[in-house]
Amino acid sequence: MRWVVLLRGVNIGNVRIAMKELAAALAEQGFAGVRTVLASGNVLLTTEQADAAQVAADVHGAILERFGFDIAVLPVPIPSVRTAVEEYPFPRASDRHAYVVFAERTEALAELLESAGPLDPAVERVQPGEGVLYWDAPKGETLTTAFGKRFGARQRSGAVTTRNLNTLEKILAAA
Repeated sequence: MRWVVLLRGVNIGNVRIAMKELAAALAEQGFAGVRTVLASGNVLLTTEQADAAQVAADVHGAILERFGFDIAVLPVPIPSVRTAVEEYPFPRASDRHAYVVFAERTEALAELLESAGPLDPAVERVQPGEGVLYWDAPKGETLTTAFGKRFGARQRSGAVTTRNLNTLEKILAAA
């Protein structure tokens, strides 16, 4: 099965991992077709394992053993990424960020959406999708919007991560 493994918080702050070294470590772990996309923690890989939790545990273990980092690992099957991109509900604009929010468990998405409270649709929009949340926010204001503030607090738990639609399109092109 082909996966994209989304690593939260890689190459930010003190968590630095060279993508070439990461790919080598995962290939040594037995994953096939390992390829990184951009330097922000997006890893394509193939495994016979169909259970996301087991893929996460295997990747997490390899990263912890090789690099010493205890980071959040969110594997997503490539067909799910394709669906998330194809079903993005908001118009894309050059002055806005088009995000997809992924989570270790779908309940975290519902909790995140509920905790953000009412949103001003003139500023940002959030809509649930199939196992994801779609988020549209003004560039330069991602961390200051109502949802952005809640997302930032929730993200520290490791349960959620986000990717820009442009990044997801690059992942699909490389898959």
